[in-house]
Amino acid sequence: MPFAEPTAPPTRRQQILAAAAELFARHGFHGVGINDIGAAVGISGPALYRHFRSKDSVLGEMLTSISEVLLAGAQSRVREAADPAESIRVLIRWQVDFALDNPALITVQERDLGNLADADRQRVRTLQRRYVEVWVSTIRRARPEVGEPAARAGAHALFGLINSTPHSAHLDRDQMADLLAAMAYAAVHAIS
Repeated sequence: MPFAEPTAPPTRRQQILAAAAELFARHGFHGVGINDIGAAVGISGPALYRHFRSKDSVLGEMLTSISEVLLAGAQSRVREAADPAESIRVLIRWQVDFALDNPALITVQERDLGNLADADRQRVRTLQRRYVEVWVSTIRRARPEVGEPAARAGAHALFGLINSTPHSAHLDRDQMADLLAAMAYAAVHAIS
């Protein structure tokens, strides 16, 4: 998975995906050409075709990969949590950290999902639905009195709160993480 926690230097493919994310976030998918992506990683645009068949496939792998990383990270953190309250805290912190550490990816995911090829869009949507289900079931375990529709609406509201981070830079990263986590945790307890 290209956006997993780094354990080795990034591969050329990972470098391309990271550069493309920054460019797509700044200029939009249609505002970036293959030559722009190549230049950002120090190769010619046509050399990108050794790694990806098209700009569309770059976007497809980018959004599929982050959806896979988010889902796998959420599932493992919830599974390892000691109790339902801790599950909520670790799930919130996971999303907060991901959003703060990957603002370009959050922006691209919000804005350019519609530019995916149909098969990629279906795969990303499936992964996103599974990610939402992790949140819904976690919220309901921590707050059994909350019904499924409210837990689902609450999960989407939490994503909106947490994923707004690419648009704000008023605090340093740790302060922002603490603020977002506290707000999200309070929001979970406001779901009724």
